[in-house]
Amino acid sequence: MHGVARASAAITVVNALPTGVGCALGIARYASASVDLTLAPEHSVECLPSKSSTPLVRASVLAALEQFAGGRHFETALRLSSEIPMAKGLKSSSAVATASILAVARACDLEPLPLEVARLAADVGRAVGVSATGALDDALAGLRAGFVITDNRRGELIAEAPIDPDWSAVLFIPPGTHPAAPSLRARFEGAREEGARAVAEAVALRFAGAMARNTRLVERLMGYDYGPLRTELLSHGAVAVGVSGLGPALAAMVPSAHVTEVMAALPRGAGERCSVRLTQELPS
Repeated sequence: MHGVARASAAITVVNALPTGVGCALGIARYASASVDLTLAPEHSVECLPSKSSTPLVRASVLAALEQFAGGRHFETALRLSSEIPMAKGLKSSSAVATASILAVARACDLEPLPLEVARLAADVGRAVGVSATGALDDALAGLRAGFVITDNRRGELIAEAPIDPDWSAVLFIPPGTHPAAPSLRARFEGAREEGARAVAEAVALRFAGAMARNTRLVERLMGYDYGPLRTELLSHGAVAVGVSGLGPALAAMVPSAHVTEVMAALPRGAGERCSVRLTQELPS
């Protein structure tokens, strides 16, 4: 029994840590999973490459087997590959988890809805301690096109909206990584009022305003100093600019006519600079 799936990276519009409500948008960098299942007396998981055998990945596979295998037990061979840098704010954990879960479901000859897969990934993320909220918005954005707004506490999709097909994402990914989200829960929950204002902008489908409010909050709490750079990128044609997740990645939504200009305004030196498509269709 064989199944394959992929899920995309995503960028943040509203971080869910302050309120439990988040908004995200998929971008065209992917994590891919290939699964082979063989009937066995009990569940086992082998991951290739071996460095992909993390608690999150193993827990995702086992949770998917419990959900989709109909009481049967399998020896699972999982091959993973990912284009998404880890711990940069681009949702690598959510993408790996959702791709693994969906590949197992397909190996069981099932095609669950994206929200079901994302909820299961969120449950696993909370259980293994890689996410404080479960990051349902991030997981679902990796499986759906366009903006998604979710209540991560209730596991609900609040709203979704299409993106302008002319827009791309321009990313600045400096060196360094962010700490684990659960370690920052108290810090962000203390900014609930600010977070709620960003959520209100997103729910009203004012995504540029939501991203601006959210990034001011995140920059203050995380100690980033992106204000002058954000102003510069907006002056060169970006529609919205903000810290993605907990950073350090900075993401801009940019009309195609201004991508070259915005790219040229990014800092030179250490770090990665790139433009990527916003996802216009579901990952296969």
